Amino acid sequence: MAQNQSHALEALPLEPDPELIALPAPPKQGRALTIGVMSVTAIASALLAWSLRGEARYATTDGAPIEVGDLSKVTLDSSVENRYVRGSGLLGTQGAIRYGRAAEGDSFRLAPVLGQDRVWVEIRVPEGFEGPRFIPPSTFAGRLVPLREAGLRHQSLRTAVADKTPTTVPEDAWILVDGSSPRASRWALAMVAILLGFATWNLVSMARLVARVRDTTRPAQDDEAQAGET
Repeated sequence: MAQNQSHALEALPLEPDPELIALPAPPKQGRALTIGVMSVTAIASALLAWSLRGEARYATTDGAPIEVGDLSKVTLDSSVENRYVRGSGLLGTQGAIRYGRAAEGDSFRLAPVLGQDRVWVEIRVPEGFEGPRFIPPSTFAGRLVPLREAGLRHQSLRTAVADKTPTTVPEDAWILVDGSSPRASRWALAMVAILLGFATWNLVSMARLVARVRDTTRPAQDDEAQAGET
C-alpha cells in the first residue's frame, strides 16, 4: 500500500508554484546599472594597481643602497634602474621647481644635477624649513628610476617644469627620489594587493549577475513526458 502511494506521488507532474510566477521579474535596468558600475570600478582598480607596479617592485628590492658616487657621472642602465642608490652631487637652479602634495605638510623640490641634465633629484623639505635660506643637501639616497616610469605621484612633474620654467626635461630623464627606501615603499605592495582583490571581487560579482540560472526541473519534466508517451 505504502509502495503504491509513493509511486503515485512520483507520477504527479511538477506544477510551477503560482505564487512564484506572480512575483515581479527583477528590474533589468537596475541590474544593468550595477554591472556598469562594477565594470568601471574593476577597470579603475586594475589600472591604478598597474600604475603602482614600479613602486611595488621597488619595495621588494635589497634594502642596502648601491653606491653610485658622483651623480653627474653615473651610468644610467638596468643595474641601477628602480633600485635604492646613494650618490652625491650639486643641484642646479635652472629648471628647479617647488611644489606640494595634498594632505602633506612638507613641501618638495625638484632640481637637475649640475653637469647631468638627465638626472633630476626630488628632495623633501620638512614643514617649517622651507624658505630662501634653505640649503639643499649634496648627498642623496633613494629610488632611482626613469621619470616616465616613476609612477602616478611623479607623472605631472615634466609638465610642471615646462609650465613654471623655460627648461624642458629630457624625454630620457631619470629621477632620484631622495629618502624613498624599499622599506618605506611597502605601502605600494599592500595597495596593489587591495586593488587587485577589489577588481577580482567586482569581476566575480559581475559574472554571477550575468550568469543565467539553469532550470533543473525542465529536463526532469521532459523525461517524464517522454516516458508517458512510450
